[in-house]
Amino acid sequence: MAEADVTDPVDLNEDSQKTKPKKSSKKKDVSYPLKVVYCGVCSMPVEYCEFNPAYKDCKKWLAENCPDLFERLTIEEEADAGDGKKKKQKRGGRGVMKVKKKAEPQTVTISRIQRQKKKYVTVVRGIGSHDIDLKDAAKAFASRFSCGASVSGDDEIVIQGDVTDDLLDYLSEKFNIDEDNIEDLGDVKK
Repeated sequence: MAEADVTDPVDLNEDSQKTKPKKSSKKKDVSYPLKVVYCGVCSMPVEYCEFNPAYKDCKKWLAENCPDLFERLTIEEEADAGDGKKKKQKRGGRGVMKVKKKAEPQTVTISRIQRQKKKYVTVVRGIGSHDIDLKDAAKAFASRFSCGASVSGDDEIVIQGDVTDDLLDYLSEKFNIDEDNIEDLGDVKK
């Protein structure tokens, strides 16, 4: 048998094996581990509260609980606002979310609209003011009446078919809406 020549590996680049000092990512004026203060309103770090829709509430909480941090953040805000230029939103990401205002429960109106000669749709308006999710309500109507139901508009559910009589009972039974708050408008033209 032939023996294979085994040679020791030769380091061609001896300079590459010398240890180079690594650059530290730690800042000199910061003590580690970092202590992050979380907001009691939105549960985000206080530096990110300005991106929350309830920023005013976060600001009140921060002023009461961490006044020194509040002063530092407000000084930074004033320095940013001193530019006088309005910041534009960068690509991607969503803008500020809208805060929905709680409204008093309105009357729920039920109306019937004629689509074709003998085809009707039932329109329910005002159900969203009773803290009922419109998508869930539309799904419940579709399964109860075995028809199509969809959310159209701000506070409106369209149910395919004439189900006004059954709908009056179902609203008070399923969603606990008082019958005094339900109004049947009857036939309405489109």
